[in-house]
Amino acid sequence: MISLPLIDWMVLGAYFAAMLGVGAYFYRSGKSSTADGFTKADGAMPGWVVGLSILATYVSSISFLALPGRAYAGDWNAFVFSLSLPLALWVAARWFVPYYRATGEVSAYSHLETRFGPWARVYAGVCYLLTQLARMGSVMFLMALPMHLLLGWEMHWIILLTGVSVIIYSMLGGIVAVMWSDAVQALILMAGALLCLVLLVAGLPGGAAAGWDVAAAGDKFSLGSFGASLGESTFWVVLAYGIVINLQNFGIDQNYVQRYVAARSETAARRSLWFGGMLYVPVSAVFFLIGTGLFVFYGAQPELLPESLRGADGADRILPYFILTQLPAGAKGLLLAAIFSAAMSTISTSLNSSATLLLTDWYLRFFRPQADERESMRVLHGATLVWGVLGTGVALAMIGVKAALDAWWTLSGIFAGGMLGLFLLGLISRRAGNPAAVTAVVAGVLVILWMTLTPGAAAWPEELQSPFHSFMTVVVGTLVILLVGLGVSRVSGSSHRFSDR
Repeated sequence: MISLPLIDWMVLGAYFAAMLGVGAYFYRSGKSSTADGFTKADGAMPGWVVGLSILATYVSSISFLALPGRAYAGDWNAFVFSLSLPLALWVAARWFVPYYRATGEVSAYSHLETRFGPWARVYAGVCYLLTQLARMGSVMFLMALPMHLLLGWEMHWIILLTGVSVIIYSMLGGIVAVMWSDAVQALILMAGALLCLVLLVAGLPGGAAAGWDVAAAGDKFSLGSFGASLGESTFWVVLAYGIVINLQNFGIDQNYVQRYVAARSETAARRSLWFGGMLYVPVSAVFFLIGTGLFVFYGAQPELLPESLRGADGADRILPYFILTQLPAGAKGLLLAAIFSAAMSTISTSLNSSATLLLTDWYLRFFRPQADERESMRVLHGATLVWGVLGTGVALAMIGVKAALDAWWTLSGIFAGGMLGLFLLGLISRRAGNPAAVTAVVAGVLVILWMTLTPGAAAWPEELQSPFHSFMTVVVGTLVILLVGLGVSRVSGSSHRFSDR
């Protein structure tokens, strides 16, 4: 266990007190006492708050810890994911934001029912909810790492305590509190990341120039192979994965759709999307620079690193260890607060969006359409509790995972289920109707299962196993759904517009 100075405990304590204070304030203000207030802030949020909330939602402890870990153990190949953002943001701002603003629906998937039938809404909702469980679990697991190193507590106790505190916070203030606290947390995490980079560079043996030369000599800035292989994490594989995932994030993800409808106007929603999304590119570059700097720092002074943290298996723990052993008093508390802020904003957002979806797409749609405001609020609070418990369970199951970023990317690719393909099918084809959509989704799910389950499986002959990298699962799943749907609709000759209500 590493001792933490009193001033750092005070910084951490002030951070948690401030976040709980935000939740309590909006709870007492009554702004989260209605379903509309709890789920979309009554459409009254300032654009700059929405933009910072989008950034905070996008950045999590996955970014704060796993990206430096990836750069430390490897290179900048994963940074290619960030380079896919401009295209995804342009598509979302051009088509998706105006559409959601025009419908007035808080659910990202309600229009799928009108387009293809109830099954499509259920399919997309289930894929989304499973994705959020994987996301919450990964984030909560990585958030527990620095506290594990700091206090020496068992990981499962840290995760349980984290899960309980975030559930309570999320139930208090609704989306209003979540977004205002996101704005504060975004500023804290950016300040923390920059401070860490500055202090790390200042401590490099030989200075920044020498450190850069060492990293360049080790090919640490490589963006990956530009070869044509789809079985490796090449530049093109990560770029394709990033385009599909980011189109899904900013186009059909409930987290972001709620922010679009919470903004004061369509113009504010579009600007906030560009602001928050593009800000992630330099922020992620800072994370990769930190990881590369850690490689140089500990490469020159290997005696400073315990044996247990050497090698790829300890990569996700490198940054917390550096923070706790090398940074001055006060800075440690700020960096730990930044890690907590990155995680808490993501977890609380996932809980709020999941609860919103469970209310609008399940409870009100299939069980109690006539539910009043009081009943709806009970469902929102109960769903937040249940999904928080399940997300905590996923985090507990992840203890022992070697590379959290790979685990999250693989799980998100599986659970996303190619549902972007279903949206694109409805958007692109006027002919595609319910038969085409059902056939396409069945084909896509079968391909996704094949790509997920067969690699390395002894029951499958080697020539029948998927040759694709796991990042390609969501890419291929999306393309299969889109292409099969287009093919079937052309043969059947059915017609149905995407915007029909």
